[in-house]
Amino acid sequence: MNTTLRTKGFPTKIELNLIEGDITLSDAEGITNPANSQLIHGGGLAGLLSRKAGPALQTESSRWVSENGPVSHESPAYTGAGDLPFQVVIHAVGPVWGSGGEADKLRAAVLGCLQLAEKLKLKSLALPAISTGIYSYPEDKAARVILAAAADFARGNETSYLREIQIVIYGNQAAGIFQQIWDENLS
Repeated sequence: MNTTLRTKGFPTKIELNLIEGDITLSDAEGITNPANSQLIHGGGLAGLLSRKAGPALQTESSRWVSENGPVSHESPAYTGAGDLPFQVVIHAVGPVWGSGGEADKLRAAVLGCLQLAEKLKLKSLALPAISTGIYSYPEDKAARVILAAAADFARGNETSYLREIQIVIYGNQAAGIFQQIWDENLS
């Protein structure tokens, strides 16, 4: 079961929600998959999403890379959701910790997802803690970047179709870190 931990509304009519739980149980129209640039969904959350979505997700992802080339931090890809209950899966390439320029790359990935959700006219998008799993981005540093990027997007898009941004964090410890960063910066 997902639990909303924090909520902040913006004058733009976009609501930012911090949620602890399973992103696959989100009620958002779109979900974000933390992917690699080749969209090979083998491990971590990407692997879980691929298993739950069924083979269509990997098939569409492979076709996307074949037609468009590797996915960048700034320009995520998107596919259908297969057996998942979402309209779309946005595939975000976050940075590997230690690769250099991680904060800029992570910010670009988050903003790229939100801009693509806007282009696709989604009303809601769920984002995980991109890069904090197998890419080893420290959760406290990632929380600062992800929350700041989402809040900046929410503040600056008065004509947005997007009405809700969900930051969905798995696990009590990680959620506690995101809550602390939220309280320091968004309260």
